[in-house]
Amino acid sequence: MNISEAKNQVEKTVEIYLMKDEFGEYVIPVQRQRPIFLLGAPGIGKTAVMEQVAEEMDIALVSYSMTHHTRQSALGLPVIREKTFGGKEYSVSEYTMSEILSSVYETMESSGKKEGILFLDEINCVSETLTPSMLQFLQFKTFGRHRVPKGWVVVTAGNPPQFNKGAREFDVATMDRLKVIEIDASYDAWRKYAVNRGVHGAVISYLDIRKQDFYSLENTTEGMSYVTARGWEDLSEMIKLYEKKGFAADETLVKQYLRNNRVAREFADYYALYRKYKESYPVSDITAGKASSAVFKRAKNADFGERISLLRQIVDYMENEIDEIISTEDSLRIVHGSLKSMAGNSETSTKQLIEEERRKLCGLLETEEQSGTGGSEKRRLYNNAVHTLESYIRQLNEEGIDEDGAWEHVKTAFNTQVKEMQNQCVKIKSQLENAFKFTEKAFGEGNEMLILVTDLTVNDNSLKFINRNGCDPYFKYNKKYQLQERRQAITDEMERLHI
Repeated sequence: MNISEAKNQVEKTVEIYLMKDEFGEYVIPVQRQRPIFLLGAPGIGKTAVMEQVAEEMDIALVSYSMTHHTRQSALGLPVIREKTFGGKEYSVSEYTMSEILSSVYETMESSGKKEGILFLDEINCVSETLTPSMLQFLQFKTFGRHRVPKGWVVVTAGNPPQFNKGAREFDVATMDRLKVIEIDASYDAWRKYAVNRGVHGAVISYLDIRKQDFYSLENTTEGMSYVTARGWEDLSEMIKLYEKKGFAADETLVKQYLRNNRVAREFADYYALYRKYKESYPVSDITAGKASSAVFKRAKNADFGERISLLRQIVDYMENEIDEIISTEDSLRIVHGSLKSMAGNSETSTKQLIEEERRKLCGLLETEEQSGTGGSEKRRLYNNAVHTLESYIRQLNEEGIDEDGAWEHVKTAFNTQVKEMQNQCVKIKSQLENAFKFTEKAFGEGNEMLILVTDLTVNDNSLKFINRNGCDPYFKYNKKYQLQERRQAITDEMERLHI
């Protein structure tokens, strides 16, 4: 199955394992909960899936790579205890709580979340001295005398031996104690994740045309040659930072992430072409409704590869605008909740109330980070809200506003921010409509329009913005197209295209 299907299987399993009966006990006792074993080639997104599952289910996450652990760090250190048996004292060897299990308890204490996922990666790469203890753990959920706490689901991951020299194949007795989920590399499944993660448009448009280059792993005369999902995502981040600094992202850079000479060379060539298209098509003019007749003419006469690149650049531009405004709107919603809880409290000063709300938000942010599920977007929202509350306190201090006028000043400042946000939403909605008008005029209602509608649908923030603010052309074409029926046609055309 692909990584998206695997995520769905993990979510269902975790939900089942956390089910309780009428007495508050887990329906499947911890010792009978088979650990999940995600088995798949390296770099296909197993770790990212666990972060998503934990965040979406609002449970904690503790992750460990088992290749970094010795028998002592996983099992604990031996200590001598004095015990009495049959009236006679004996010195008995026991073990302290392992680093792994102590991290689980620490996370529970710091986050307040009593349920979570213990994710052990590279489980089939443990050292020989640790192997017996690990097999015992998989069966009984214990390291030494210490057990995984109730409410914590064990998920493991590993690579098949052909992909990792340090990996060993589990025997039947071990595999029979695991809930095995085998994962294949799939670009279609990864693409939605990539769009929502803001992966560079050049990467997405290249892989839209050359899906076969998404993942490869092979032995060559020069050694191991490989391209992974992790490599594409990390390369994307570096390209964006190179662009921000004005550095040239060339084949030398690409080869540091894509360890396949052909793919690296062809993507580097495509990226140079992508940059050239970006200069030829002023996307800001297109979304402002000011595209020149020359731009329309070039787009109309472009081959399919150039059109794919242009559409990705339009979508990227709009998604960046939309991501920013959605973040602003959602953080203002958090601020509104804080202000709402302050209203009517005349016993405490406005500045003190704001400071109390600021501390609450900082506490929530720390809780999310301690639980291991505080995603970058959630941190961004909380941080923006905290900075907004801090700006209110700063304004009150700098302008010397006394308590009598403080509350009205804060309300006015908030309402001004909301009005600015609403005006920006109107502008972005107009830009989005202009993007549809350009696509319609340049390409008609064919596959190019389908790509635009589909990509806006796949991106969570774009869909959120459209549902909140409306976009008549989107709703028109979304209704017009039977996306599932036409998806195969466009996929076939992309695969026929050679760069």
